[in-house]
Amino acid sequence: MITFIDFRSDTVTKPTDEMREAIFHSEVGDDIYGEDPTMKRLENMAADLLGKEKALFVTSGTQGNLLAVLSQTSRGDEVILPDDSHMILSETGTLAAIAGVQTRTLKTSKGEFDNEEMIRTLRTKNDLHKPETGLIGIENTHTDSGGSILPLEYLKDLHEISKEKNIPLHMDGARIFNASIGLGVDVKEIAQHADTVQFCLSKGLGAPMGSILTGSEEVINRALRWRKILGGATRQAGIVGAAGIVALESMTERLKIDHENATILAEGLKKKNLNVLNEEVESNIVLLSIRDSKLEMNQFLNLLKNQGLLVNALDSERIRFVLHHEISHQDVFEAIEIICSIED
Repeated sequence: MITFIDFRSDTVTKPTDEMREAIFHSEVGDDIYGEDPTMKRLENMAADLLGKEKALFVTSGTQGNLLAVLSQTSRGDEVILPDDSHMILSETGTLAAIAGVQTRTLKTSKGEFDNEEMIRTLRTKNDLHKPETGLIGIENTHTDSGGSILPLEYLKDLHEISKEKNIPLHMDGARIFNASIGLGVDVKEIAQHADTVQFCLSKGLGAPMGSILTGSEEVINRALRWRKILGGATRQAGIVGAAGIVALESMTERLKIDHENATILAEGLKKKNLNVLNEEVESNIVLLSIRDSKLEMNQFLNLLKNQGLLVNALDSERIRFVLHHEISHQDVFEAIEIICSIED
């Protein structure tokens, strides 16, 4: 049997032994009644880490982003988002289907709006013909550009604009701990520049499921009600909360290894004259273009799979490699050789 090196996503990891042990011994109760001590500890820990008043466990990043919108907008509002953000590309239209908001997308450079252009798109109640801008959304790290990290100065300026215009700013921070490692700052330094932040426990942090939405007590209390409406209420949630605690305690700092491996992968492919799209690898994602390959994407992916590499295609030309704690230095060197053998 082939043993696969799985670059498809950092969601594919299995719980660590420490997580499994914590799950086995977790103290649980009915979370709807507020009686699950493990989940309370996880949520309090997450709020403290990000410097927010309150945090809420949600089953997925998609649910967390949706709750952020539902809790800070009204039906018919307009939400400003990057045109290549996860909330637009990969969340099945939930903002229209469930939140009842209109999305307005803007082009970005590595996830960054042109703030002057963004300001010109904001709309108020002054014109009865137009929707009111209810929320601005950003993504950090920015997946579609290869895990790029939004600069702190940019975030500060954007948040100042949102406060001046009295429009909440939501950060899809699914990989915000990767951004923290990449910038070399405490995660609070990033989270302070958004009103709400969602981050995933089940990506690079390696937990089996779940995300966290953080924000003010007022907003998170509204999100709690919306979570119930959406069927996201949980009971003995400490079973998974225990793994989330381990993730926050022991998995954040080791993300730097994933960043190092991503750089090794990118540099190794560049040395073989392959078209790596990341000008600089900023976190744990590498993008490879096969535009000039003699192979079509499905052929390329199948050849990789036959030799033990699993990857995802972003489109007909771009392949995404996501590094995580189950991929070693040796795996990276092996992957480079396999990829280059296909192109030779």
